[in-house]
Amino acid sequence: MKVILLADVKGQGKKDDIIDVSNGYANNYLIKNKLAVAYTEGSKKVLDAQIKIRQDNEDALVASLNEIKAKLANKTIKFQVKTGAQDKVFGKISTKQISDELSKMGYKIDKKNIIIDHEIDTLGTHTVTLKLHKRVEFNINISLVK
Repeated sequence: MKVILLADVKGQGKKDDIIDVSNGYANNYLIKNKLAVAYTEGSKKVLDAQIKIRQDNEDALVASLNEIKAKLANKTIKFQVKTGAQDKVFGKISTKQISDELSKMGYKIDKKNIIIDHEIDTLGTHTVTLKLHKRVEFNINISLVK
């Protein structure tokens, strides 16, 4: 029996896959637990429509994130830090601080989307990566000044 998966099923497939399973497994487990629906022409059309809507929504999201990328790509975020002897910085700049500074600039970017390759604990300019989506990733500069 052919079914369309409504959720990921371990050992069978991922959501929206069309798989062929035994009638008993399909009726008694997959369909009963709302993990799948029987494959028909009508259900195939519904699946295609849902996939198209999801793709359109993702394309719109990527377009809006690309606008944010265009605005932020060449920006430098400055942090005023305290230093000790020989210009040694007290502490370091974290993803939370960068996220807060971006919020002040009007961009809501979660700290989990900020990737720091190395510790930001010296004066000067450092580069960090913002990964807003799997298709939208770019670098911004972080500048530490006294």
